[in-house]
Amino acid sequence: MTVLPYLVAVWIFLTGCHGLATSRNLIHAVGCLAVCQSGTYVLLLAVGYRHGGTAPVYSDITPGSRPVVDPIVQALTLTDVVVGATVTALLLALVIQVSKRHGTIDPDALRELRG
Repeated sequence: MTVLPYLVAVWIFLTGCHGLATSRNLIHAVGCLAVCQSGTYVLLLAVGYRHGGTAPVYSDITPGSRPVVDPIVQALTLTDVVVGATVTALLLALVIQVSKRHGTIDPDALRELRG
């Protein structure tokens, strides 16, 4: 087992976090949040990967004859993709409403939103 997929997942996540911390634009911040989310896709797929594994369809092979990949992790990744797309769409809709109401998408210029 190699650590390369885990390092890639951490690198993608940290790249998105860095972009999120240095963002001066709400749309860029939403995009960086989506990049952070894609790091979790890589992590989940790395956890469920098996070298030499086949699809978990047992009609053509006898159980236990060769390794199969975990279908639960693949289903969780697909669910993560759907939730990530939904959250991104919702955040972009909120950015559009902020832009319409305040005329800017710069987080520093939104003084009225501070408590």
